[in-house]
Amino acid sequence: MPYILLQATAAAPAAQGGFGGSTMIFMVAMFAILYFLMIRPQQKRAKELQKMLESLQVNDKVLTSSGIYGRVVSLKPDKGIVVVEIDETNKVRVEFQKSAIVTILNIVDTATAK
Repeated sequence: MPYILLQATAAAPAAQGGFGGSTMIFMVAMFAILYFLMIRPQQKRAKELQKMLESLQVNDKVLTSSGIYGRVVSLKPDKGIVVVEIDETNKVRVEFQKSAIVTILNIVDTATAK
């Protein structure tokens, strides 16, 4: 019985073939696909968001991550806070972190543009 086990363990490495070059090429190709399909687009979106937040100014109409539309009343760059007015008639103002701003809305009202 021990003789059969010795033969089985001796034959296993020869049949396995080891770590070949094709496996290494496959792993590099998979990493390249992962990088170009997932990592690079995410980095690009993060840069665009950072650029958008840096261009934020008073009186910009914005949308927050919680779905609130409003107008920027003031910026506190030292604290990273944006004061957004969400109701013009009652002057309701709410402070948000600058990172909570999802997009700046560039809506041109056609009635006032004429």
